[in-house]
Amino acid sequence: GGLAPSRPAFWPPLIETLRAWARAEAGAGRLLPWVPVAFGTGIAFYFAADHEPALSAAAVVAIALCAVAVLLRRQKFFPVAVMIAAVAAGFAIAAWKTARVAHGVLARPMFSVSLTGFVETRDIRERTDRFVLRVVTMESARGQTKLERVRLSVKKGTAPPVGSFVELKARLLPPLSPVRPGSYDFSRDMFFAGIGASGFVMGAIKTTEPPEAGGLRLRYSAFMQGLRDTIDARIRTTLEGDKRAIATALLTGRRDAISPPVNDAMFISGLGHVLSISGYHMAVVAGVVFFAVRALLALFPVLTVGYAIKKWSAAAALVAAAFYLLLSGAEVATQRSFFMTAVVLIAVMVDRRAITFRTLAVAALIVLTVAPEALVHPSFQMSFAATLGLVALVQLGMPRLFATADHTATARAALWGGREITMLLLASLVAGLATTPYAAFHFHRITPYGVLANLAAMPVVSALVMPMGLLGLVAMPFGFDRPFWAIMGVGIEWMIAVTQWVAALPGAVGRVPAFGIGPLIVASLGIILLGLLRTPLRWSGAALVLAAALWAARAPQPDILISAD
Repeated sequence: GGLAPSRPAFWPPLIETLRAWARAEAGAGRLLPWVPVAFGTGIAFYFAADHEPALSAAAVVAIALCAVAVLLRRQKFFPVAVMIAAVAAGFAIAAWKTARVAHGVLARPMFSVSLTGFVETRDIRERTDRFVLRVVTMESARGQTKLERVRLSVKKGTAPPVGSFVELKARLLPPLSPVRPGSYDFSRDMFFAGIGASGFVMGAIKTTEPPEAGGLRLRYSAFMQGLRDTIDARIRTTLEGDKRAIATALLTGRRDAISPPVNDAMFISGLGHVLSISGYHMAVVAGVVFFAVRALLALFPVLTVGYAIKKWSAAAALVAAAFYLLLSGAEVATQRSFFMTAVVLIAVMVDRRAITFRTLAVAALIVLTVAPEALVHPSFQMSFAATLGLVALVQLGMPRLFATADHTATARAALWGGREITMLLLASLVAGLATTPYAAFHFHRITPYGVLANLAAMPVVSALVMPMGLLGLVAMPFGFDRPFWAIMGVGIEWMIAVTQWVAALPGAVGRVPAFGIGPLIVASLGIILLGLLRTPLRWSGAALVLAAALWAARAPQPDILISAD
């Protein structure tokens, strides 16, 4: 007889080790963070479909699979059933959202279109203004195309106020399609915003009496726009130029008036995230209000001893974050940030640990349920990738880094602020690395000096710019806001100086050739594995990220692109 093939001696121990790691990853409490991953996968499947899926079929399958998961809740296959049900639910939610917002979309350009309607939003930009018109009547010699909303550009300073009813003539264009195969689809954003066309106003805009009331929502929009205009006018009394534009952007979300050189320098240096109200801004607003209210209440011993002032402070911070959400326009990216902040503050109020993977999972589920289209938006991808990295750093990295005896060099350095500097450096590095694949895919560039810029500018933004802005808002009704705007301007001037210095460094403009969606999907899976896994299996995520980088670097580039027209 022949000799039986022998297995290497290391094979059985390796298999047993992998099984032990897998069992540890499947332990109690490990399922919830993976549910939004599966839910988002279902949404991604929906957007990858060749044609519009049948909502009824998607809903029936999702309900059936969710029922099966409930029936299997005491079986060992329950985690698998939950993941499959979450994928189906994500697919169905995306199909339902598309059906709910369905509206007319312009297919070909139209000239000299007569429009009447209500002005819902207005953007004041550096060179031109832009507003969204909710169409009441639409007349054209080329046919009776019915659109619900159109976005129109006008000469600077001529945009009508929000809430007004106007008559005008315009040239309308279909929503902008992707400029190259696989690139970002701006028409999708316009579709989910209810906008069926964009264009330019031709001639004068006439304000008239509306044939009917605009509704409560329009009155609310007009009130909030008036509040934003008032804040901007007060900031103008003290600041000017880019300092005024950035201050307005940080407080009201209106960031279109920033000059192109400064705007480009912000993104090249890696500080572009400051201009878009995100989780950072929400965290700063909530944090400042939380600690200010708690410090004020702590001045009264009777409250400190007899009441849970920490919970009161969290409630006040939640109200402040909600007001900031409304003031900034409540865009999808800002809603996502508010949901994340709200989950953290509610966890504080119910005596739960605030910064956990479960908190992040609940926030992601809320965002994807309310706005499934956010999954394919760069702000969602970059925000949650950065937040996942930071939560992993807080839960896994920070305790190990500072878990040393008090007499060590680490403890002595902490007395001189070394811990805070190290945390800021690590947070900037982790967030920058986590968002790199998405910046490379969507914007075709990376920020080699992003950590340097954030380390130099963000402490000033966090400790000076944002707190002074909040104090300015509080003092504005009493007429004492100008000193706070002035101090805010000093911090903004420092931030602008940092961005321009970093953007001028050699190699600051890290251009990346366009690549397909495949490397981005692989990189996303790698980041998720690195963030959610607890055992050494997480390093498989690093291998996937490396493979994605090599794949993207080897992506073939076309010799020529031919547009559809």
